[in-house]
Amino acid sequence: MAQSFKFGTYLGVGLTAAMLLVSGCSKGNSANGDETRTTLKVMYYDERAFFQSYGMIYSALHTNVDFEVVSNQTAYQDPNGDYKTSMQKLIEEQKPDILMLDNSLFREYSEEGKLLDLESIAQDKSFKPDTLVPGLMEYLRDLGGGKLYGMSPNMYSQVVYYNKDLFKKHGVDLPKDGMSWDELFALAKRFPTDGDKDSRTYGLSLGWNGADAYQLGSMIASTQNLSMINPVDMKVTLNTPAWKKSFETAFEVVKSNVLHSQNMNGGMDAVFNYDDYLLQDPFVSGKVAMKMEAQYLMDQIEQAQKSPAVKDKAVKDWGIVTMPVDPANPDRSPYVNLNSLFAINAKSENADAAKEFLTYVMGEDFARVSSKAQTGGLPVRTTAYEDKEGRNVKAFYMLKPMESPMNNLYAKLPMNFYGILDGTVRGAVQSAYDGNKSLDDALKEAETQLQAELIKAQEEQKNKKAEDGAAASPAASVSAEAVAQ
Repeated sequence: MAQSFKFGTYLGVGLTAAMLLVSGCSKGNSANGDETRTTLKVMYYDERAFFQSYGMIYSALHTNVDFEVVSNQTAYQDPNGDYKTSMQKLIEEQKPDILMLDNSLFREYSEEGKLLDLESIAQDKSFKPDTLVPGLMEYLRDLGGGKLYGMSPNMYSQVVYYNKDLFKKHGVDLPKDGMSWDELFALAKRFPTDGDKDSRTYGLSLGWNGADAYQLGSMIASTQNLSMINPVDMKVTLNTPAWKKSFETAFEVVKSNVLHSQNMNGGMDAVFNYDDYLLQDPFVSGKVAMKMEAQYLMDQIEQAQKSPAVKDKAVKDWGIVTMPVDPANPDRSPYVNLNSLFAINAKSENADAAKEFLTYVMGEDFARVSSKAQTGGLPVRTTAYEDKEGRNVKAFYMLKPMESPMNNLYAKLPMNFYGILDGTVRGAVQSAYDGNKSLDDALKEAETQLQAELIKAQEEQKNKKAEDGAAASPAASVSAEAVAQ
């Protein structure tokens, strides 16, 4: 198997890739010291992650550019749960040139004029929009209210892996791109459900989501872009026909015994070496006909097929298709996500240098090198995708990203409410699955309870902000008096 994109965690790979670039390219180099040095401030998760994914390669090619990384983790860890205020304070104090933002803040900053318009990058003839994954630019402009304020060099995508040998053995039609959930489940149900759990064949694995009715119902609902809360009026919208149908479908599939349950912690005592670890995956070991998973599974399969101790036990002939879609919206998927949104601070004094950085990381050269550097994610340039064995790698990028309603809720909901939301709905669904109450009653009761909890959490957050503001006022007054004296 020869693929141009593989994923994992290997020390030194980023440095190696950077050195390879330097040896073959001198673009942007300033070895003679004539170019003016520039320091770009970048707001990112942390310094190590930024340099591993971007900074190391870029610095090797642009020796006149230094990076200073401002971690945004303190803002997300605000004890008051008000990460928006904390993030804005961080930006005002540190004045980063380049911002890494989530979708919610990106939308807000776009509307408030806090980001630089990047249309000039996209209009440059070297940008080559035709080699970008479909729908990317449309998606970015939608997030920016019609204008291009952000770029994303990488994406995350899940696909359905399938074992061709098992399909042939059991006389089942092969999966195809653009299936609905019902079509996927129909294929899974054509595989036998009898036999010992450790030796039988399973029709489908959901990965680490296991065979959980709540999780599966939520996955089905996400394809239809359903939300548990209306972001406009902040009303809980759980007791609806669409949500009920999603959970009813999940109940039926889980009870059909076609799903493989993969416990993240279970069975690890039996892992003595890397070969054992590879065989822990039910798809790699040939136990499941289909599995929903991200791109890293391709690398695991390749390693298993090359291992002398594992290759005879590993899956032989396999393929991939897209994740299930909503027939009413067949070209979009919630399982295609952008890993990070880069934007430029409208107040940046290094806007030209910041644009040059974004131009490079969005380019084909960076996609080619980063796809081999195994820093996570998939390049948004389709030129970096290749499988010389002719597999359907388009399955990773042929569906367009779908904006989840919950992204717009992240900045609006009190932080402590997410745990309440998840726990309440999970408990209600499990109660209905166990037969303790009807699904109608369970969803109705959960909706009523959650609406009351949301109002309570919002009041508590409001009061907390008022208390913090009052506590800060005396200190400010004392400081003012001291200055006056």
